[in-house]
Amino acid sequence: MKVLLSDQITDAGMAILTDAGLDIIYLPNGTPEEKQTAAQDVHGWIIRSGTNITAEMIQSSKNLLVIGRAGVGVDNIDFPSASRKGVVVMNTPDVNTISAAEHTVALMLTLSRNIHLGHSGLEKGEWNRHLLVGTELRNKTLGIVGLGKIGREVMDRCRSFGMNIIGYDPFVNQDMFRENEIKIVDLDILTETADFITLHVPLNEHTRDLFNYDRLCRMKSSARIINVARGGIINELDLAKAVTEKKIGGAAIDVFTSEPIDGDHPLVGIPKIVLSPHLGASTKEAKEGVSSAICEQVRDCLLYDKLTNALNMPISDLAKLKEIQPFLDLAEMLGQIQFQIAKGPISHISIECYGTADEIKPISLACIKGLLQSQVPERINYINAESIAQELGLEIDIHYSTVKSSYINLISTKVTINKTVYKLDGSVFDDHRPRLVNILGREMEVTPRGTLLLVENNDVPGVIGNVGTLLGNLNINIAAYLLNRSGEEGKAFAVIRVDNRLSNDDLNKLSEIQDIQSVNQIHLSN
Repeated sequence: MKVLLSDQITDAGMAILTDAGLDIIYLPNGTPEEKQTAAQDVHGWIIRSGTNITAEMIQSSKNLLVIGRAGVGVDNIDFPSASRKGVVVMNTPDVNTISAAEHTVALMLTLSRNIHLGHSGLEKGEWNRHLLVGTELRNKTLGIVGLGKIGREVMDRCRSFGMNIIGYDPFVNQDMFRENEIKIVDLDILTETADFITLHVPLNEHTRDLFNYDRLCRMKSSARIINVARGGIINELDLAKAVTEKKIGGAAIDVFTSEPIDGDHPLVGIPKIVLSPHLGASTKEAKEGVSSAICEQVRDCLLYDKLTNALNMPISDLAKLKEIQPFLDLAEMLGQIQFQIAKGPISHISIECYGTADEIKPISLACIKGLLQSQVPERINYINAESIAQELGLEIDIHYSTVKSSYINLISTKVTINKTVYKLDGSVFDDHRPRLVNILGREMEVTPRGTLLLVENNDVPGVIGNVGTLLGNLNINIAAYLLNRSGEEGKAFAVIRVDNRLSNDDLNKLSEIQDIQSVNQIHLSN
């Protein structure tokens, strides 16, 4: 079997492949055309960030079985094309943890002691010692946004400086930490309290521009923010404005919305901002680690059918995967909805399958994947979903029941938040399309697509009319209005499908209508 290495890989990594009897094609300096030609008859392809694997490359690689990314990000791989062709995509999510945590601390120290300003001043022949008085980290408050592996490594290191540490993560609660380690708070309190804020969350629709101008201005005027996670979590134009206007004390940025940057980037040339060219994982140890790890994973996949950190392979039997795909889609959607309903850290999830929905393991992993994928730094997949959930302290119950239900198949999920249980059930009908059949304890059949409003209200005249009038005034078209009156006496529950999402202000206006008890907005991709 042949393996193409189209980026720099260490000698130790290459030795893992050659010792296993695999043939190596080494083209770290090849052109895209040369790499595509070389890939046409290889079985494995190992890359770093320097190779972009396009859909055309994947289609022309007739024997390709696995793509290995030495690192975390797989944005340079056409992921849907690889999945459609049955090519396994692997990465090495844990090897860079220490390097990223240490780089975070390095940037924090650089900011606190004005090292970057001192260095640039000396190069200009200046001795500005009296203008560069710094601040100690001791007794300062560090706010960590995202308490995955990297966030926790940063926490451990900063405790040694005598810092007071607070943290925010929607899947974490105080019971998971000792009182003297960290205090778990909400994001607003963290923003307003911390002297230093460091980000360790993934970039997705929930975290893009998480720190915009408004949130940056809620920080202390002396506070600094550090991003070694993903470009785009901080709005770069807003950050430049906030620092220039002295709304905050400074920033250190290692990752950018578009890389590489040039001298015209809005963050370049601002004295209180430290920039580094995506160095979070650039250590000898990390490079050696990811090289060895990905070579071992590709070797094991090709020779032993062993999958480690496989991002797009839920089960090994592809024929079975295709057969149960509607159930996997339903389970993942149930997890996504449960996450959007959740109003606090989730402590427990129960997944129970009935009837023909009998592949409980992949179905449960799909549900967990949907629940977690928007809120953890790692890419969630069927291989790592359960272990990450356990790492977050999420208790999981999985069952298959032979008890007859009203449906040929049923997936029932229950999520527990602060001892409150949220029930959501779904079924796949004969058209292979999913339906919600129980929403928060109300039995009703709903086709889950687009934007849904879940509204609970007192069952009195006028509520539906008031809701319709408000949405009309907001230029929000109602596509469907499904009402259920079978729950708690005196209460009604509605699922309203609308053509457009409501803003937070619009949701507040809706919730303020007389006799409205609660409003949840759910958005689902079609």
